[in-house]
Amino acid sequence: MTVKITFLGGLGEIGRNCAAIEHDGKIALVDCGLMFPEADMLGVDLVFPNWEWLIERKTDVECVIVTHGHEDHVGALAYFLQEFPGVPVYGTELSVALARGRVDEIGVEADFIGCEDNRWVEHGPFGFMFVPVSHSIPQGAGIVFDTPEGFVIHSGDFKLDPTPVDGRPTDLQQFAHFGREGVRLLMADSTNAEIPGFVPSETSLASEIGEIVSHAEGRVVAACFASHVHRVQQIANAGIAAGRKVAFAGRSMHRVSAVGTELGVLDIPADNIMDIQDLMKLPPHQQLLITTGSQGEPFAALSLMAAGRHKWVTLEPEDTVLISATPIPGNEAAVSKVISKLNRTGARVYHGRNAKVHVSGHAARDELTTFLNVIRPKSFVPVHGEYRHLRAHAELAEQMKVPDVHILEDGDMIEIVGDKTIVSRRAVDASYVYFDGTGDVNNSVLRARGHLSDDGVVVVTVGVQRSDSSVILGPDIDSHGFADDPRPILAKAAEAVRAAVSELSPQSELGQYQKAVRLAAQQVIRAETSRKPVVIPVVLEV
Repeated sequence: MTVKITFLGGLGEIGRNCAAIEHDGKIALVDCGLMFPEADMLGVDLVFPNWEWLIERKTDVECVIVTHGHEDHVGALAYFLQEFPGVPVYGTELSVALARGRVDEIGVEADFIGCEDNRWVEHGPFGFMFVPVSHSIPQGAGIVFDTPEGFVIHSGDFKLDPTPVDGRPTDLQQFAHFGREGVRLLMADSTNAEIPGFVPSETSLASEIGEIVSHAEGRVVAACFASHVHRVQQIANAGIAAGRKVAFAGRSMHRVSAVGTELGVLDIPADNIMDIQDLMKLPPHQQLLITTGSQGEPFAALSLMAAGRHKWVTLEPEDTVLISATPIPGNEAAVSKVISKLNRTGARVYHGRNAKVHVSGHAARDELTTFLNVIRPKSFVPVHGEYRHLRAHAELAEQMKVPDVHILEDGDMIEIVGDKTIVSRRAVDASYVYFDGTGDVNNSVLRARGHLSDDGVVVVTVGVQRSDSSVILGPDIDSHGFADDPRPILAKAAEAVRAAVSELSPQSELGQYQKAVRLAAQQVIRAETSRKPVVIPVVLEV
C-alpha cells in the first residue's frame, strides 16, 4: 500500500518546516512552522508554508504532529488551524503547551493532545510514536510512523548530547530497536551536516556562564531564545549562585518561563524571581535580567537597551551583557549592529565569537554518522536546512552505504511502493506565503516594494482641458527616493509631459491621457538617470 510524503517547507531554507505523510487516502502533517523574512522581503513580518494543496483535500487532513515547540516548527499552526478548524494537534506536553499559547493569542480554538514518550498513538489510519531527542528546547522528539510500507522516521531537530540538562538524552536505544526491525525511510535534521565532530554538551556551558556572572561588577543582562529553557535554567542557576535576583524581560520570555515552570521543566525558586521594576531597585551587583532579543529584533528588549530606549534599563560601563545564541541565517547583520551598540554603552559584551556561551542544538557530522549507523534505513531524505546542508548530509549517507538517498526540495513528493521509491519533483505548490500583519502579501506586491526601494517614485499631476487637449494646470511633479537633486530632470520631464498631452486628440479617453503622461515622464527620467522609478500619473479633467 502506497505511502507518500510531500514537503511543504524546510528543504532549502531554515524555517517553514512542514511535511505531509499520507496513506489510505488520509494525511497527517508533521510540523507547521514559520520562517522569519529575509532582507529582500520588504514589509513582510512572517513567511508561512503554502497549504493550498491541503485546502483542496480538507476532509482528508487527520491531524498535525509536532516534533518540538520552536517557532520554525509550530509558529504557523494558528493560521493553519483557522483554515482547518477541529484538526487535533499531537506533541509532547511542552510542545503542545507552547503551540497552544500562540494559537490562543489569535483566538483560534484547537484540540491539543500531550503525549508520552515511547508510547504508540493511534489516530485514524496513523500509528505514531514520540521518541525522545535532545535539542535546544526541552521535550523534543523524533516521530516514528508505523505505515503499511514499514517504519518511517522523522528525526525532528536533534543532537546526541550525552549529558543534557534535563537528563533526557536522544533515545538511541529506541531508535536502534526500530533499526533492527527495519526502517523503510529516514528523514533527518541536516543543519550541521557540514560541521565535523560532535557538538559539545549543553552542560559544558555552566562553567563559563558561571564565571562571567560571578565576576561581573554591575548588573548582568543575559539574552537567549525564550524557548531555550535549558539555557535559561543555567543562566538563572549562575545568577542565584552569585547572590543575584532574577527578572525576565520580553513577552515571549515571560510566556515560556511560565509554561516551563508549570510543567516542571524550569526550576527557579519563586523567592529568587522579581518583577523587573523591583529588580532595578536593587544594587546592580544583585541584578540578573534574562531577556529576549538575541537575534537583533528591533523592538526586542535587548535592542531597546542597546539604543538607550528601554523603559527600565539603562546600561552602564560596569554592566555585563551575555548573548547566549547564534544568529539565525539572515539575522547576522542585525545582531552585529546590536553588539556594536551594546559596546558603545561601555558594558562588557560576551557572545558566541568571544566566549563559550553557546552550543548548537543540531547534530554535527559525527553525530549524524552515529544516527545513520544506528537506524540503517533503506531510504534516506535529508531535511531541515539550506540546500548545501541537505547535500552534505546526503553525501554522508552515501558514504554510510545507505542504499537509496534522495535530495528533495520544497514541493517534492516521495512515494514508497514496496521496494520502489518514486520521487515526483514539484508535485505541489510550495511557494512562500508572506504575511505582513494585515494579511497575505503576494509576489507582485513584494516586487513593487522592491522597485520602490530601488528606484523611488515620481508623481505627475496635470490638469487637462479636454476640448483642445491643452494643459491648464501643471505639470507638477513630486519625487521621492530617486535622485539627490531631481529638479533639472523633473523640469525636462514636465516639458515632455506637456508636449505629450498636447498631441492627444480631444476624443482621447482618460486612460490614454494617463498613459501618455506616464510614458513621457519615464522616457525622460530613464534617459537622464538610467533609473526606472514608479511613475504615478494624476490627470485632472477641466
